[in-house]
Amino acid sequence: MRVQEAIRSVFRQFAAIGSVRQTLLWFLEHGLQLPACTPRGEIHWKRPYYGTVYQILTSPVYGGAYAYGKTESTIHYADGEPRKRDRRKPRDQWLALIPNAYEGYVDWDEFERIQRVIHANVRLGGQAGAPKNGEALLSGLLRCRRCASKLTLHYTGNQHDALRYTCHRAWLDKGQPRCIAFGGTRVDAAVAQAVLRVVQPAAIEAAIVAREEDVHKHDEVLAALQRDLQAARYAAQRAQKQYDAADPDNRLVADELERRWNDALMRVAELESRIGQQSYASGQLPPAQPEEFTELATALESIWPQADARLKKRIVRTLIHEVVVDVDDTTSEIVLVIHWKGGVHTEVRVPRRRRGQNATHTSPEAIDAVRQLARICPDLLIASVLNRNDLRTGRGNFWTQERVTSLRSHHQIPVYSSERRAAEGWMNLTEAAAFIGVSPKTLRLAVERGDITAEHPLSNGPWIFNRNSLNTNAVTELVARTRARRGRPEIPTAQQGSLDLSTT
Repeated sequence: MRVQEAIRSVFRQFAAIGSVRQTLLWFLEHGLQLPACTPRGEIHWKRPYYGTVYQILTSPVYGGAYAYGKTESTIHYADGEPRKRDRRKPRDQWLALIPNAYEGYVDWDEFERIQRVIHANVRLGGQAGAPKNGEALLSGLLRCRRCASKLTLHYTGNQHDALRYTCHRAWLDKGQPRCIAFGGTRVDAAVAQAVLRVVQPAAIEAAIVAREEDVHKHDEVLAALQRDLQAARYAAQRAQKQYDAADPDNRLVADELERRWNDALMRVAELESRIGQQSYASGQLPPAQPEEFTELATALESIWPQADARLKKRIVRTLIHEVVVDVDDTTSEIVLVIHWKGGVHTEVRVPRRRRGQNATHTSPEAIDAVRQLARICPDLLIASVLNRNDLRTGRGNFWTQERVTSLRSHHQIPVYSSERRAAEGWMNLTEAAAFIGVSPKTLRLAVERGDITAEHPLSNGPWIFNRNSLNTNAVTELVARTRARRGRPEIPTAQQGSLDLSTT
């Protein structure tokens, strides 16, 4: 029974995960063992390996089929001497294969489905392959509309995190120019939005099923550990009987039997401790209640970015057969035709990223600061101010003159011009203080009190004044008070109107 349940666990986990390696990692994560046969036909339990799990999932014996003639012997020559070698033959060359010959761990249709899934996990012949940890959502699913070839994926950038899909089949086969190539971040985001719109109606039901499966997995691990504990207790009792039956005077035999008994007791204690931890973890998972997930359908978009990349790819490949893609040069758009598994086709158009335009977004605070600082500062000085205030680009880089120029061009912010600055009357704190005849500190304190209007886009950056905001009664009173403290006469009213003409 212990052997049977272990083999059934392999098939159950593969049905839930869909990958041989991930099934192996599940057993290793929970410290579960699998049975193996010695050359003498004895069963022993050991840490599973990839070959162990793969053999269980691909052997037709476990699918209830009788198979014969799966291997053949061939002769090859090494150093002039004949050597015998055994090799596995393809299924169509087996001497006999009789499905449903007896009851298997899974029925034959399920076994055949498992073989197709394992074969599809291999990245060969344009297949998507098993989901990997990479961030590319559509790896292996994009097909070129022009030449019908699968697009390849490349990770570029300093940190190798920028996606780029390319179709170079025509270049490889015929030496012709590449069909299409484009950045993948926007395309992945557009397809993800389409997938979320499809799965949102079933979000609550899927969440309840996922919670129930999580509880079931905990129970399955607990049942496997209890079977291991039962076998360990039997081994400990057997070791105790052997020790009791040994001759005490034969110390060599007695010491060895005592060591085996202690090892068996330690194994029992270890399993009891793990069962206690697993029971506590299972008790922490309450039954799934529908009201817990009432807001999940609207929260999918916020949960999706933090989800595991392999999980997102499995969801996408469950719903989408492939995506036919082309580039519309007239509208500068990427045209995606999504072929859903149910036979429905959906067209999605994504604006193509222009050269120099970053896929990530710079913070609105930095954009507003550049828009205001460009009135009095050139790009090089703006980059210095942004870096001094710990603001970074959308990709987390420091600002340079070129990056500020690119940002201005994208957001259509005019370049700094000394002529326009003088014509529009923009000036910094020092210039404004000299313009009205007070110290910079006096003017800054007046601005902080709210007496005079000025812009201060960044805390560790320049103040921005306009000449029109300095021709007010508040400025006149500030100048009069300052001159009175210095013992100077007030400016005559007739001369106040020419204040803005004194320095330009």
